[in-house]
Amino acid sequence: MDFEEAVRKELPQIIALQEVNQTCGEMPADENELMNFVPCQSGIIIRKDNHMYNLTKDLREKGIEYYWTWLPIKIGYDKYDEGIGIMSRSPIKDTKVITISSMDDYNNWKTRKIVGICTEEAPEEWFYSVHFGWWEDEDNTFEEQWKVMREHLGEQRKVWIMGDFNNPAEVRDEGYDLIKKSGWQDSYIAARQKDNGFTVEQVIDGWREKIKDTRGMRIDQIWCNKDVKISSSEVIFNGKNYPVVSDHYGVLVNC
Repeated sequence: MDFEEAVRKELPQIIALQEVNQTCGEMPADENELMNFVPCQSGIIIRKDNHMYNLTKDLREKGIEYYWTWLPIKIGYDKYDEGIGIMSRSPIKDTKVITISSMDDYNNWKTRKIVGICTEEAPEEWFYSVHFGWWEDEDNTFEEQWKVMREHLGEQRKVWIMGDFNNPAEVRDEGYDLIKKSGWQDSYIAARQKDNGFTVEQVIDGWREKIKDTRGMRIDQIWCNKDVKISSSEVIFNGKNYPVVSDHYGVLVNC
């Protein structure tokens, strides 16, 4: 069972994706086929091999509608437009892009941005797909990026942030504890039912110079700025609960 089949079975209301790529030199997709795509900024070109484009197109052909946005952030591996995105079962009412890194250079792999949506079903509730840097990054620390994000979120009433935080929940006095001390709720801790939570079980790109081995890290997380009842949190695409599709596993939360 691949990623699309899992989505068809689980039908999440919101899906946050990171490192969603398209090949820089690929042909643009037909604009008539960009159904349910909501641009989060001007000038975005969706190409034919864009993962979210093909995923939502295939789902639509099977009678499952998802509305989506995608933000290209930087060049990846010298050939990809690397970005982040969000899919929603409810039509997207509005979007927001926040540059959280100190640099905003498409050719710099440390450029970090997040993209958020609110939906017609829940116009006062915001969902962000995020991909932060590391706690002790020599150019731009997690703490600096976290501060920028919080300042830009402003007075949004209810906010979910979902994705790769690059800060293991198992490490004290670093990024995870900073988020918690900022008043956010970790959906994993709040969940009545949960597994071990590990979303990375081997040394992956971005961590090779930081650790030599790992017994498991919970660096992919879902947080909310309000106290929310969470019935379950489970790791998916880990080879036990759906086949592996990435070097990061997924997280599925039910409220």
